[in-house]
Amino acid sequence: MAQLTPTQREVLKALVDTAVPALQVDEDPTGFWARPGSAVGTDEVLAQFLTTQPEADQTAVGQLFDGLAQLGFQHQGRATREAMLATAMALAPEAAVALLTLRGASCLIAHSVPDPATGRNPFWDQYGYPGPQISPPTDAPYITPHVPADGEVIEADVVVVGSGAGGGTIAGVLATQGKRVVVLEMGRATSERDYRQLEFEASTTMMYRSGLTSTVDGNVTLLAGSTLGGGTTINWHNCIKPTAAVRREWATEHGLDDVDSPEFDRHMQAVLARMSATDQCSDLNGPHQRLVEGAAVLGWSHHVAVRNVDAATYDPVAAGYTQFGDPTGSKRGTLNTYLRDAYDNGALILTSTRADQVCVEDGRASGIAATYTDPATGQTRSVQVRATDVVVACGALETPALLLRSGIGGPAVGQNLYVHPSAGMFGVYADEQKGWWGPPQALILDEFRDLGDGYGFLIEGSQYYTGVMAFQLARRDGKQAKEAMAKLARMSLLLFFLRDHEGGTVTLDERGEAVHTYSLADERDVAGYRAGVRALAKLHEAAGAEELYFGPTPVWRRGEDLDAWLDAMEVLPIGAGGTLIGSAHQMGSARMGTDPTRSVAQPTGELHDVAGVWIGDTSAFPTPSGSNPMLTCMALAHRTAEHISGQREDLPAAALSLTDLDAAEKALDNAPAA
Repeated sequence: MAQLTPTQREVLKALVDTAVPALQVDEDPTGFWARPGSAVGTDEVLAQFLTTQPEADQTAVGQLFDGLAQLGFQHQGRATREAMLATAMALAPEAAVALLTLRGASCLIAHSVPDPATGRNPFWDQYGYPGPQISPPTDAPYITPHVPADGEVIEADVVVVGSGAGGGTIAGVLATQGKRVVVLEMGRATSERDYRQLEFEASTTMMYRSGLTSTVDGNVTLLAGSTLGGGTTINWHNCIKPTAAVRREWATEHGLDDVDSPEFDRHMQAVLARMSATDQCSDLNGPHQRLVEGAAVLGWSHHVAVRNVDAATYDPVAAGYTQFGDPTGSKRGTLNTYLRDAYDNGALILTSTRADQVCVEDGRASGIAATYTDPATGQTRSVQVRATDVVVACGALETPALLLRSGIGGPAVGQNLYVHPSAGMFGVYADEQKGWWGPPQALILDEFRDLGDGYGFLIEGSQYYTGVMAFQLARRDGKQAKEAMAKLARMSLLLFFLRDHEGGTVTLDERGEAVHTYSLADERDVAGYRAGVRALAKLHEAAGAEELYFGPTPVWRRGEDLDAWLDAMEVLPIGAGGTLIGSAHQMGSARMGTDPTRSVAQPTGELHDVAGVWIGDTSAFPTPSGSNPMLTCMALAHRTAEHISGQREDLPAAALSLTDLDAAEKALDNAPAA
């Protein structure tokens, strides 16, 4: 796309400075109030980001800017600009979605982009965020990716597309069993030396679509990894078993018979052992302590999170930056476990490599046609991997897109995109909460995991990320948004995620890129979402919160009627133009099952319609797991790897058994506080 015109750039700058305005106050020792968003380069970053968006979206934004320019928006004062935006949003729903997104993106960038000279964002001083605290090591990466020549053809037994919880696990197991394995990862290679604890840098280099993406309808903000190790490199790493009800459902209704048996326990035990899962590294920061206090008042059930961490190198300071990569190397994602196993056993690992098509000959997989993009120059090279088995493990947002581009998988490809709809609520407390210290998720509140039909929600802590928090606190008035961010030091963010009954879709645009659609429309899911919001509010109130912030709703203050506040927000739509939905867990879009019209793969993971093509990630989940999906995904991937090879893996000794995991879910005795 062409760059914005000078006039459009003026409009964008004015919009940024409406979302993050300069305000005059009596005392402003850090310059927080007087500093507009454009002072930290927010408009420049946002303009560059817009050039990466689909052509239709760029055109629509350009037309929106042109319309505002005709009204003289860029020449008005702050109050007039706010009024003009409110009018535009009221007149056109499409403009409302676009303007809310741009306002939120402005806040996100303004509070996360670092000053190149200092490595810090100047807004952080107001709310006491320390920023990076650890100097990354200088050691060379353990894994050296293979850089292909243009037109290179690689011969293998198995090609695995994706390196996360699913693909990384399958690659490690199969390579260890003697298979010639090639791994293709769309994201870049990173290692401990790259993890500088900067949200903006990490998002643009390790997150799916630079961390700024949503469903095409604007209903759901999507967070997913796109780097070597996939989601396991940037997730908040806790290990939660699927419930007995979920396992039984997958066995009885979808044909995965062994999932409801000790055999699946064996697979879970294998990955828990390889990940060094432990309940000894779950320190409690301020938000987690508030969760404990509120739950104690209300009598709600909660337990210590079991996390995939090397206890010998664990550092609670580093744990606070886990979504930005772990410079200590203690996080035991696939980057430091199964991918190393694959690499040590001769696997070729290619990064910055997009799988364009699954190749099929005579009804059987024959390999992958892919494109490598040089991260430094942007130059592309074609590469072909010939293999008799292809594992598609690109994540539930991209796996169906690859199948659709390849014309395989049947009618259910891209259907049933479950997202675990999530929302967070901020409680403002009397004291600083230091949510940036310690693991993002050290406790799980499971009181509402089953609301009666096997579906419900979990409540957990959150990563401390000033940009995303600014996005969540973006009001429809820039002054209010800034007032909210000024209190961030005293805020605790808790969230819920819902096991959803109905899913969305993944389709292709005219360029063959994935398009995601999701609407929270099922009345059971709407009721579950409302119940989750109420539970967050009650939990914060019980813990002593002075104020509550949730989406665009008015602020609740202690002494006001909490139920009336909650009742009032239920008139708002859920999704675009209303209360927020986030998703860090995507599942089910190429699911396993026995019916080829309703599922993409057989219960083994192999496609119904093409032999030798296997689904190896959360796309394969028949229904949503109702828990953080990493452990379930890795156990299913371990199972799929054994189906591919026909070999059972010998289990290593584990520091934490499934019995220990059960015990951890019933106790808080060993969870130290900050």
